Amino acid sequence: MITERSGGRHSQRMLPAWLSCRFMCVVLFLHLQLLMFSPQLSLHAQCTAENTAFSPGEELTYDLYFNWKFIWLSAGSATMNVVNTKWEGQPAYKGHLITRTSQRLDRFFMMRDTIQCIVTQDMTPRYYKKGANEGGRYYVDEVWYSYAGGKTHLRQRYRKSDGVVTEKTYDSQGCIYDMMSMLLRARSFNVDNLRKGEKLHFPMADGHKVENITLIFRGRKDFKMKTTGITYPCLVFSFVEYPEGKEKEVITFYISDDKNHIPVRLDLFLRFGVAKAYLNKSKGLRH
Repeated sequence: MITERSGGRHSQRMLPAWLSCRFMCVVLFLHLQLLMFSPQLSLHAQCTAENTAFSPGEELTYDLYFNWKFIWLSAGSATMNVVNTKWEGQPAYKGHLITRTSQRLDRFFMMRDTIQCIVTQDMTPRYYKKGANEGGRYYVDEVWYSYAGGKTHLRQRYRKSDGVVTEKTYDSQGCIYDMMSMLLRARSFNVDNLRKGEKLHFPMADGHKVENITLIFRGRKDFKMKTTGITYPCLVFSFVEYPEGKEKEVITFYISDDKNHIPVRLDLFLRFGVAKAYLNKSKGLRH
């Protein structure tokens, strides 16, 4: 991983399916400076971690809103949870994220997404799947992970709505995560050494590609939730992209600065408005 320092500015871009993949992307970009592991460890050992943030049975619910020409509309909801499961006969965790648009927004853009992952109890990714129905376009992303010969091996599959399936493989000398497994792992990271303006770069996989992602730490800030009156001390991050070499801020998000490290607010900057997600309720928190 490479770290840099710089400032950033807000800008806007079009996100056609902003309530699905982008929602999940922003909640996972936490505390990645701790991915710098000792080279003396095997790769499989490097890709493990202790879970200190969540327990099976945790559930987080979000309300989604969209702003268009000074009007705020209820856009839908998202629910994220973690349960116990098994993988190849061994105890593991299964994470779910279910996102759906409201009836009002369905008239313009209907979305029903389900994302899941399976990680071992030492947080090693083993499987990822996203089934999406976005504006009438249906597709399925899948990733299978294995570890051998000092490498991470991916088997990726992408199925389009017409039934056409594309499969490929990808090998890496380092650890690779999908959006859901990274979220679960990153929640246990120690962020005490993060400095304002620090940039974090890392790879993320889905069913047909591996992307390099950039995150900027903006600092710490208290955020008061209007719906509940609860004030959360937060870590503030920005997900940015660099079209034509210019920094564009896609999303700003607020992560609780405590042992749970849960996303409490997300601001998505769109060409045609702003979308926001707010934590509505939580249950089964470990701390």
